[in-house]
Amino acid sequence: MTDKQLSIEEALASIESGMTVGIGGWGSRRKPMALVREMLRRDDLTDLTVVALGGPDVGLLAAAGRIRRLIYGFVSLDSIPLDPNFTQARERGDLEVEEYDEGMFVTGLRAAGARLDFLPIRAGMGSDVMPANPHLKTVRSPYSDEEYVAMPAFDIDVALVHVNRADEQGNAQYLGPDPYFDDLFAMAAKRTIVSAEKVVPTSDLLTEGSFHTLLFSRMYASAVVEAPNGAHFTSCAPDYGRDETFQKHYAASAKDPDSWAEFETTFLQTDEAGYHAAVAQFHASRGEL
Repeated sequence: MTDKQLSIEEALASIESGMTVGIGGWGSRRKPMALVREMLRRDDLTDLTVVALGGPDVGLLAAAGRIRRLIYGFVSLDSIPLDPNFTQARERGDLEVEEYDEGMFVTGLRAAGARLDFLPIRAGMGSDVMPANPHLKTVRSPYSDEEYVAMPAFDIDVALVHVNRADEQGNAQYLGPDPYFDDLFAMAAKRTIVSAEKVVPTSDLLTEGSFHTLLFSRMYASAVVEAPNGAHFTSCAPDYGRDETFQKHYAASAKDPDSWAEFETTFLQTDEAGYHAAVAQFHASRGEL
């Protein structure tokens, strides 16, 4: 079997400006933040289309001016309703947007995973989603003559997902309460980069969870990166929860240009080890362990 484990730099080297990048996770939960931070280190990476049920992944990329077009159902930090970086970019008109009902968004992923042009769905009919997305078309059932939205498939070049465990071949396992549609992202994309808290032998994948926690098989994974705390500051249950203190610091910093410049210098203009060292120093300065 093929060993797909790479360094984070090697895994993301094939992402190019102008690509469509799907980002797994949900809001501020199990986001592939280590992969997103590596994207931010790539000064040459711009003009991206991002497909996400967004959180700070979208906020960070929007603040850095990397997103041209955003396809999304929402952008939230969960315990903080809105990501301020996304909000500011949206209000400035920096982003081309396609905003969908969550059911429509998931249907776009399902259509891509099934290699179909579209799938029909009732959601969206009679709502403002239709005039907000004038490219959407409807289709009539040949059986009942009922009209549906013809939700187009998302054309995703590469998906980024973070899981609790993976093996070197790319079999991916989640151990928390929810898969967050990461399997659909993996099936929808042409390539999938998997980051994992731990890369373990295949035989160890069932020592912590049942067969049903195997989220997707190696056939959907192109590269595997071991990234401990790779979802920080979002949650990655049961390995760790959301770093609420740091998330509040992120959100507060985003609201002030000088504070944001300091945040970028301290936490983003460094490698992954430097990021985690800076986070540890941040908590130590507050008397936290």
